[in-house]
Amino acid sequence: MKIQGKNAQIVSEMEGPPLLLKVTLLSVLVLPAYMVMGPLGASGSVGHVLALSVFVIWMAAAAFGLHNPWIFGHPGRAVLLFWIIASCLSYIALFSGFSGGSDNIQRAAADRWILLIGAGAGITLMTTETVRTLSSLRLIVRIVIMGAVISCVVALFQFTLRIDPMTWVSSMMLGFENNGSGTPFQERGTFARVAGSTMHPIELGVITSMLLPLSLWWAKYDRSMPTWFRVAAPILLFAGNVMTVSRTSMLGLVVAAVIAIPFMPILAKKWAVVVVPMGTAVLFLMVPGMVTTLFSSATAGSSDASITYRTDDYPLAWLLFFDHPFLGLGPGAWIPVDPKNIFDNQYLLTVITLGCIGLLAFLLYLLVPAFAALMAARRAESEELRFIGGCLGAAMLVAAISAGTFDAMSFQTFALITPFFVGLQGTVWLMVKGHPAYSITAEREVLKMKRQTGGISWIR
Repeated sequence: MKIQGKNAQIVSEMEGPPLLLKVTLLSVLVLPAYMVMGPLGASGSVGHVLALSVFVIWMAAAAFGLHNPWIFGHPGRAVLLFWIIASCLSYIALFSGFSGGSDNIQRAAADRWILLIGAGAGITLMTTETVRTLSSLRLIVRIVIMGAVISCVVALFQFTLRIDPMTWVSSMMLGFENNGSGTPFQERGTFARVAGSTMHPIELGVITSMLLPLSLWWAKYDRSMPTWFRVAAPILLFAGNVMTVSRTSMLGLVVAAVIAIPFMPILAKKWAVVVVPMGTAVLFLMVPGMVTTLFSSATAGSSDASITYRTDDYPLAWLLFFDHPFLGLGPGAWIPVDPKNIFDNQYLLTVITLGCIGLLAFLLYLLVPAFAALMAARRAESEELRFIGGCLGAAMLVAAISAGTFDAMSFQTFALITPFFVGLQGTVWLMVKGHPAYSITAEREVLKMKRQTGGISWIR
């Protein structure tokens, strides 16, 4: 049935997430996190400030009764609450002296951690509560894919020309200063590892691994963009992943493929069987030495210093954990003098700063949305929902595995995009469950909107 007249206007008004959420997600992916407003320190990047604004607006809307947050429950939101509580308990322990002494630097780091968790929570909550239709789902994914494509185009310039376009972007950000945390280039073999618009090559590799399956879903179902762009976007994400020359990104691609492909439509599965080996062959032919470099880095073992730095951290981590096993040293409180004592493993960093309670919360925060998305995919009657459920489950499992290879929550793009996937998992979960506030057809949207007073979402 074609929707016309007043009904079409109702559906049009209902579709699409708030502008603030779209701008926030685009800023997180495109604008450099190391460009900050001086007084706010590491919390002063554009994406971080906007994400905090999302959280504040969500809290204010709930407090003044502009929406009812209790009706939007899903597994991801439950573990998000546990993650927030665990962080707050460790924060209180730090400031009360329960976790030992602390100085101004550690307390400032703890403040930044709580702000980061709040910013991520805002993205999760607003995503789930405002993305309620398949059309709005396609729209918000389109925004995120466009941001990731821009980052990969930047990476392409960095990789081929050894030019960093982000320096031009940074020069135009008046009122912001570079805090020195960005690493756009690193050498590996004969190649320069590149970071795009993120803070580090590993971060770009993880983000593109998480987004690649979702870009395939978007390319298939979002017909609002030109065909050439829908074809080019996944290719650019794959290229951006490879240009990081990262073991973590390779692992992420494998995990994403193994999890997402079984949930693809039958024709897409057949194409995947052809495209994956073909893509590897094209990579081998177009970039001589890339496959060899990737393989040698993946099989280096103890001969690679970057691997031994990680494994050498285990004894120190155990010592610090047993000093404060339950709530840890405090969020962000581990600030080593020796760079060799930086934990390139988010699980180790979490257990020593947030304790075993925080580690459990972090594991649940990553794994519960992953399996909830896969459960929703298995139960979905719609092919489109089944596909995106598999993509979201794959993305969260990539995040969970990658967190063991670098200090993931220290990187702002990862820390603020992962909550987006948790929020989308909530949307898909509620759609599959048949929640009355969510719809997959325009006809149902119109009937639902007629029954409502006001009709328009609470935050526009």
